[in-house]
Amino acid sequence: MNLFLRSHKVLTVHQEFVADGINSAWHFAVEFLVGQANEKSGSGDGRKRIDYRESLDPESFSLYARLRDWRKQVAEQEAVPLYTIFTNKQLACIAEERIQSKEGLRKIEGVGAARIDKYGAALIELVVTAHEKNDEAPEQPLSTDH
Repeated sequence: MNLFLRSHKVLTVHQEFVADGINSAWHFAVEFLVGQANEKSGSGDGRKRIDYRESLDPESFSLYARLRDWRKQVAEQEAVPLYTIFTNKQLACIAEERIQSKEGLRKIEGVGAARIDKYGAALIELVVTAHEKNDEAPEQPLSTDH
């Protein structure tokens, strides 16, 4: 029902509990506009979800996935929500730009001095390590078939 409500332009919802012994149930009447989708899609709060696997190149997405894993570990250790460490958008920006300095982190929207002081060194180390691993990856040999 929530999916339906999110995907349609809903005008009103009427709900009523009908008590009838073992046949008791909630009844809903939904008025909506036919052929008009709700502008709110994705997260249910008006923001559209971004599939970073599609919007980032494979190398950037690999780094983004590592950054998300790191963020999850930190959030679990500190018992805080993930987004209080860094948002997905911020991590995607770090991965895409390969940010390797505190000055670079300062340029990201919503990343302030407190977060940089607390997480900056660990985050930069992750980015640098990932970058070095990619530089060390052996190149594919050229085919010698003629």
